[in-house]
Amino acid sequence: MSLTVYEYSRCGTCRKAIKWFNEKNIDVKLIPIVEEPPSALEITELIQKSDLDIKKFFNTSGLVYKELKLKDKLPSMSVEEKINLLASNGKLLKRPIVTDGDKVTVGFKEETFEEVWSK
Repeated sequence: MSLTVYEYSRCGTCRKAIKWFNEKNIDVKLIPIVEEPPSALEITELIQKSDLDIKKFFNTSGLVYKELKLKDKLPSMSVEEKINLLASNGKLLKRPIVTDGDKVTVGFKEETFEEVWSK
């Protein structure tokens, strides 16, 4: 199984997820989400494959999210506007985002990782 992990090296949650993969001997390709954020097309595909609401892809506790006052702005934005916004700044994306091309998880919950990635 080949996994791609969009991560931020200074993110504690990302470090926990990577440690989990290392302990399970699961190879992952790390992509720095700030330097190489996924494109709007890639984000669209990730959202579709995740079965999650687009809101789950926003890093709501991040500085950029708060500075842009997105809590107030997001409800009136179109899906396309939200996707373009996510693609414009990797710090707006909740991380890590993990995909094998078919399945997608956002964030790190050990139970979810056990269920989705340890097969």
